[in-house]
Amino acid sequence: MSCLSEGVNNKFVRYLLQAFNYTIFMGLVWYFATSPAVRVIEDDEAMITVAFGHAGETRAECRKLSQEELLKLPPNMRKPEDCPRERSPIIIEAMLDGEIIYSETRLPPGIFNDGGVNIYFNSKIPAGKHSFKIKMDDSVRKQGFNHTLEQEINIDPAHILLVEFDPLSGFILK
Repeated sequence: MSCLSEGVNNKFVRYLLQAFNYTIFMGLVWYFATSPAVRVIEDDEAMITVAFGHAGETRAECRKLSQEELLKLPPNMRKPEDCPRERSPIIIEAMLDGEIIYSETRLPPGIFNDGGVNIYFNSKIPAGKHSFKIKMDDSVRKQGFNHTLEQEINIDPAHILLVEFDPLSGFILK
């Protein structure tokens, strides 16, 4: 009979220790979830985030092949146009109140330099009214920046202004 009571006592002690350990663990989780205040931006600051993926235009236009050039190719490779794969670099520049806050040139990735480029940038700024301008050049065939947005913005404290890009409609502020 003493073996049976000893097994019951061991089970009771084990459950009691497990409850104690779980209580301590949950207390630590609760403390670190609520107590240390982490502030990304201050009360009088806001943030601008530029985030999008974009593939620049091809570096050269497609070229129509002549009949002689087509006949030189194997039958399975004959297509009427020769289109290069290489894409233009992406040049992007963002200005706030006349000062450049972001400027970068990104080369297209890939073996043939034909991939899209991912742009990500964020910056803390003072909250309030600002003059914001962002421009991008994605074509070596055209001079200057071919996508531009210039707008007066009003960012509330502790808010984030998200700048995206859509190839059809241009820059979008959210």
